Amino acid sequence: MSAPTSPVRSFLRDDDLSPAEQAHVLGLAATLKAAPYDHRPLAGPRTVATIYDKPTLRTQSSFSAGIAELGGHPMLVDGGLAGIGVRESVADVARVLGRQASVIVWRTFAQAKLEEMAAYAAVPVVNALTDEFHPCQLLADLLTIREHKGTLAGLTVVFLGDAACNMGNSWALAGVTAGMHVRFGAPEGYTPDAEVLATAATIGAQTGGSVELHADPARAVAEADVLVTDTWVSMGKEDEAAQRVAVFSAYALTADLVAQAKDDAIVMHCLPAYRGKEIDAEVIDGPQSVVWDEAENRRHAQKAILTFLAEESGLSAQRVEAPGSSR
Repeated sequence: MSAPTSPVRSFLRDDDLSPAEQAHVLGLAATLKAAPYDHRPLAGPRTVATIYDKPTLRTQSSFSAGIAELGGHPMLVDGGLAGIGVRESVADVARVLGRQASVIVWRTFAQAKLEEMAAYAAVPVVNALTDEFHPCQLLADLLTIREHKGTLAGLTVVFLGDAACNMGNSWALAGVTAGMHVRFGAPEGYTPDAEVLATAATIGAQTGGSVELHADPARAVAEADVLVTDTWVSMGKEDEAAQRVAVFSAYALTADLVAQAKDDAIVMHCLPAYRGKEIDAEVIDGPQSVVWDEAENRRHAQKAILTFLAEESGLSAQRVEAPGSSR
C-alpha cells in the first residue's frame, strides 16, 4: 500500500521552499532575531516533538530555545528509547506523535524515513538533519551571509572538502535557490548527488544561480565571497577516518587558501570543527570567521521555518510579518 500524502507543509529538503518562500523565511528570521520575544505564533503553548537519533548540541539547544521563544513547548523524544522503525514502524510513530504535537522535528539517518514520517503525520515535519540533507543549517548559513554581505544573489560561495554529504547536497539546492554561484572544491568521487545537481541546475536557470565542480582547491576559491567547509569524518564514517584524511588533506581551509579568495571573504563551518584537519585554527579563530554568528543563527532560522510552517498549516496563533519579502 502506498503512503498517504499529507496536506500540511513540511520542510524535508532545501528545495521544498521556492525562491520567494526562502527569501520570506530569511526575512522572518531577521524579524525574529531583532525582537526574539515579541512574536509567539506557537502560543498556547503548542507542543513541538523533537526527536534526536544522532549526537547533537546546536540542533537540540537551538530548537529548544527557539520553540520556547515562539511560545511553544519543546517535547524531547529520545530516538533510542522510541525505537522508531525498530520497535514501532515509522508510520505508527507518525500517527501517534501527530496526535500529541503540532510539529515534529527529527534528526535522523535516512531521508526516506523522514519522508515516511511526513507522509503519515497530520502535522508539519522538519528535517533537523539526515544523511542526505541539512536544510535548517543552510537557512542559518544564508541568514549569516546576508547579515555580513547585505545580499545573497550573485555571490560566489565555495564549499571545500567532502561534498558528497548532506551539507554538499543542501548547499547545491539552497545556494542556487538564493541566486548564488556555488562552487565545490572536492576530489573526484566526492561531489553532491547527481539528482541534486540536476535539480540545482533547473533552479539556477530560474534564479541566475549556478553550480560548478572543481578538483583543484586553489581554482575553486579564486575570487570567492564565502568559504565553507565541514568535517571530513561525518557521523557513521569514523572507521574511514585515516583514509578520508589522506583524500581530503589538499582541501584543508588554510590561511594560504583564504588569501586567494576576495579580501573581504568570510569563512563558515557548521561545527563541530577539527582544527588542523579541515580548517586551520588561525582561520576558524581569525578575523574573517563568522562561525559563531552562524551557530547562533540556527535558532533564528529555525524559529522562522517553524513560524512559516505553522502559518501555512493554519496552526499559528499570531502572524509574523517579514519586512521586505514577497511571496
